[in-house]
Amino acid sequence: MNSRSDRRGSCGISSYEGSVSLINTVIKPLSEMNPNYYNWFFHTEQFADEFFKWGHGIVNDLWTTTWNDMKRIVIVYPPLPEQKRIADFLDEKCSEIDDLTADIEEQIKTLEEYRKSVITEVVTKGLNPNVEMKDSGIDWIGMIPNHWMVDKIKYHLVRNEPKNPGGVQVLSVYREYGVIPKDSRNDNHNVTSEDTSKYKYVKPGNLVINKMKAWQGSLAVSEYEGIVSPAYFIYHFMDNMFNKKYFHYLIRSCYKDEFRRISGGIREGQWDLPADGFANELVLLPPIEEQDDIVFFIDQKCSEIDSIISSKKQQLETLAEYKKSLIYEYVTGKKEVA
Repeated sequence: MNSRSDRRGSCGISSYEGSVSLINTVIKPLSEMNPNYYNWFFHTEQFADEFFKWGHGIVNDLWTTTWNDMKRIVIVYPPLPEQKRIADFLDEKCSEIDDLTADIEEQIKTLEEYRKSVITEVVTKGLNPNVEMKDSGIDWIGMIPNHWMVDKIKYHLVRNEPKNPGGVQVLSVYREYGVIPKDSRNDNHNVTSEDTSKYKYVKPGNLVINKMKAWQGSLAVSEYEGIVSPAYFIYHFMDNMFNKKYFHYLIRSCYKDEFRRISGGIREGQWDLPADGFANELVLLPPIEEQDDIVFFIDQKCSEIDSIISSKKQQLETLAEYKKSLIYEYVTGKKEVA
């Protein structure tokens, strides 16, 4: 059991012989204790809260519950045969829940892959399956509609990076979500500098690129006004040849491997995308009316897919809550095994 009180659920019955860090507490059940029963018991949220309550320290992430603390926690102690019945019951029921959860997670993964394939297909092939095709001259894109143009990015976008004007929000670029306000999520661990005077100003419609993670998909056309790290590239569209959202879909769906190829550096996780390499990349240029139709189709299709994904994620949340309540009710005797 990990003695760091904030690491909820960091405990388990070992199937192996070995050693662990000094921050862990190793306990051996008495002969009247079924290890599997107490494994379920110690994984309840209620026990985790109690475990945390007995801890001590200066800050939460270093909060520690020692054995001297832990041994004072009062726990339930059913008869040994009943412990085994409860543990066996939870093994079976939670296995069924886990199997169902895994199946739904696989469905979500399949839907997300389908969404990506839909976007990639229509931004590179268009909406008319019967249109005459030609070679794009871009290896990883292949054939495109015969009437589409191919041009270099630098003829349509230019770097435009004014400094922070003050009074605007900080933005972040996510692989999954594009450009969003940094404070709209709590899973962004990048620290904003206390001095943001050198941050770059972003207007709605600008292309924002995290140059160290472009090859992972961290680039997008922004719908927000705000500022970003000085390490980002910001591009302005010079003409009206692009529906900006079409460009957004195209660049995020098809170019990650190419950006990986042209990026470089010492550490793979922070390979830099060179500005001149990006500017000289070839990009597809359908007629603007066709771009508009493609964007409308993608928006509608992705809305349908996202609605299904959202419903399935809700199912996962329901299953997770059911599993937690099931464990708690049976290990505490609020429900009895038939």
